[in-house]
Amino acid sequence: MAGQDLSERTVQLAGPVPQFSLGKSFPGFGPTGPWLVTPDELADRDDLRLRCSVEGRVLQDGRTRDMIFSVPELVARISAVCPMLPGDLIFTGTPSGVGMGRKPPEFLRPGTTLVSAIEGVGELRNALIAGPGFSQPGR
Repeated sequence: MAGQDLSERTVQLAGPVPQFSLGKSFPGFGPTGPWLVTPDELADRDDLRLRCSVEGRVLQDGRTRDMIFSVPELVARISAVCPMLPGDLIFTGTPSGVGMGRKPPEFLRPGTTLVSAIEGVGELRNALIAGPGFSQPGR
């Protein structure tokens, strides 16, 4: 299943110690879908293309084979720390190109459309709106 791991950077970076999880915890900040695909439906589940675009401009384009940890290893590492239960989700990370790391940095804004796609799985498309947790960068 595709997911969009959204972050509110002002909240994440406020204070003396960054709080990365807190900036991902606002309502609507982890959309997933639009459907679930089982591993047997994929030609090579360890080598899928991952893409993310904003307003039709591709900003991230990578493959699961290039992730630091494979999906089975991620499951094993997380399971060693906390029990995994049916319905639990793991966000595996993102290919290079995240907005905050760009020069100059680029941030999502209300009114833009964010599209995340996984080869063989599908495409998740969301029009962004301002709401709780939204702030303009630099404020």
